[in-house]
Amino acid sequence: MVSPIPVADAVRKNVLRVLFISLLLDLISFTFILPLFPKLLEFYRDHETSSASSDTVLSRILHGLNAYKNSFARPINDRYDIVLLGGALGSLFSFLQAIASPVIGTLSDRYGRRTALLWSMAGNILSVALWVAATDFRTFLASRVVGGLSEGNVQLALAIATDISDDTQRGATMALVGVCFSIAFTFGPALGAALSNVTTVAANPFATAAGFSLFLIVTETIYLYMYLPETLLVASTNPAASGSPTKNKPADSRVRTNSHTLLNFTHFAFILFFSGMEFSLPFMTYDLFSYGSAQSGKLLGFIGLVASILQGTMTRRMHPLRVVQTGVLSCTLGFFLLARIETQGGLYAAAALLAVTSATVVTGLNSLSSFEAGAGERGNKLGNHRSFGQIGRSLGPLIFCSLYWWAGREVAYAVGGAGMVAVCGLVFGGLKIPPGTQTTRTSKLGQGLKK
Repeated sequence: MVSPIPVADAVRKNVLRVLFISLLLDLISFTFILPLFPKLLEFYRDHETSSASSDTVLSRILHGLNAYKNSFARPINDRYDIVLLGGALGSLFSFLQAIASPVIGTLSDRYGRRTALLWSMAGNILSVALWVAATDFRTFLASRVVGGLSEGNVQLALAIATDISDDTQRGATMALVGVCFSIAFTFGPALGAALSNVTTVAANPFATAAGFSLFLIVTETIYLYMYLPETLLVASTNPAASGSPTKNKPADSRVRTNSHTLLNFTHFAFILFFSGMEFSLPFMTYDLFSYGSAQSGKLLGFIGLVASILQGTMTRRMHPLRVVQTGVLSCTLGFFLLARIETQGGLYAAAALLAVTSATVVTGLNSLSSFEAGAGERGNKLGNHRSFGQIGRSLGPLIFCSLYWWAGREVAYAVGGAGMVAVCGLVFGGLKIPPGTQTTRTSKLGQGLKK
């Protein structure tokens, strides 16, 4: 394995600071819409039901979802129509991400991380602007399509984090991205819900939340344009340089400890089961405890808070492979516990296990994937890795919820737990620690965030 040229501490600290602030702005903006989906989709449904035309994009989608729902012998409450629609849009977004991620990653390898990220931000701005103007479902759907095809912030942040860290720093640096996720998912949905109560445009009651989301995205874009250097050149040629990378630069020659095929398949399999479980939680908590949006938000906030603490402590100090192993074991236990719980105390115990999973597995797999990629191919390899995860995320809710409604909670979560046992087999039996990556330098990362 060819060792990269060390990045100067001043460069690394500066990029870490820019990366943390920009990613936090991006993810808070992204999470605004999550708690709004039920009311937002109800608004479009009611709006188009009262319109003169009954043959709309939304009516056709709802007709198809109801036909799917009614194909089950077990009755499914009508309150889930909107949840199913939200799940369908989420699957569409993930599918588009699966298509776009490898392309965005390859472009970042050729033209540079900064250039690719700024073009991605332009697409994000267009997506959120369409949401601001979305007085009908068709425009809102267009905003989700544009967002799915252009959202490259997370994978490019991972590539940038890889560019500025050597193998011994990788786990701690990657954990920074996970911390941003946890903080954003803890506070972003609550802020979005609060802004949705402020109506400034009658034709689009959610324009205030959308407008503030647009403000955050534009602010992030300006900040990146002014302060983000080109890290591909920094990492691969000169630790103190900046500018545009050389096109078609050959990738580093590396001896692979873990094949990308195995890492990508592990990512796909984990996300397939985990995302299905995530999507089914509102059904389960409603069936067992009659949870509404407030109680569900409290549960998700608990998971986000615990994950944030773990990201800043355990995840950044452990080797990425140990992080992944801890997370998949915790997820397996969580699945089997969800299959048997009867009390809210049991639910929160399972939620604590899922918080461990949220704080560990994806971050660790991203780090392991980055170990196996040279400087000139990191964008492509990490983009492919993310693509496999997004394919799992687009399929998981559909498959898992079908099993949930067909066979019931106990069977669905038991099957999910069995699937996670298979993922544990992949992680413990197939993945290995790459030589030279055993030591994690956490002190310098902490110093970089404090300054």
